[in-house]
Amino acid sequence: MDEIPSMIPKELDQLISIVPFFRDLPQDSSKRATANLVTRLHPANRVIVLENDWGGAVYFIIEGWLKIRTYNSEGKEITLNVIGNGEVFGEMAVLDEVPRSTDVITLTQAKVCSIPAQDFLHLLNTEPQAGINLSRLITKRLRQINRRLCARESDSLSRIVDTLLFLAEGQGKKQDNTIVIPNLPHRELSSISGLARETVTRSLIKLEKKGLIKRELKNLIILDFHGLENLIG
Repeated sequence: MDEIPSMIPKELDQLISIVPFFRDLPQDSSKRATANLVTRLHPANRVIVLENDWGGAVYFIIEGWLKIRTYNSEGKEITLNVIGNGEVFGEMAVLDEVPRSTDVITLTQAKVCSIPAQDFLHLLNTEPQAGINLSRLITKRLRQINRRLCARESDSLSRIVDTLLFLAEGQGKKQDNTIVIPNLPHRELSSISGLARETVTRSLIKLEKKGLIKRELKNLIILDFHGLENLIG
């Protein structure tokens, strides 16, 4: 893990442009909130936050993909969400003043910033727009959860398609007429979709044969977003 020196103004501008939480906030308030900001580069498969730890900081993703995971009563790992550029995590434990409820782990190399809990809370208490931005973030997450719960009643192909659309809408990068997302291991897609790994593999092969997606070593390219949408009506 490499620590990057405190942010220079140009890097602060980058943070503000990437992270929607800082959108429309007065620049002076953003500067004060990030005065003690720390930026680190993490390799893949690095645990950033551990379940049951106390929340001493809030984190912002500048680059890379991370997963939020927990375990069911049988000890099976469950991926609750996959997050990427511009996302915030770790805020719930800070707001509730209770231990963290999930682990957060890097799926790819990631550049992550953190600010102390007290600086985050001070920003919320002094800038109404910060509270509005955080509410929008939480609302977006709730809608994603509701959509994924509804998808659990669908057939297996529809469920894996919904998972790909979920990832594309949340963190996909548009390139020409395609959308690029990481080519996640099938065990991760299995955990997100609630399908067996073998079912995930068969479904991806079907979608590739239909010309809707293309898999590369690191990326999965969605060639026809609307075609995928049509598969789930």
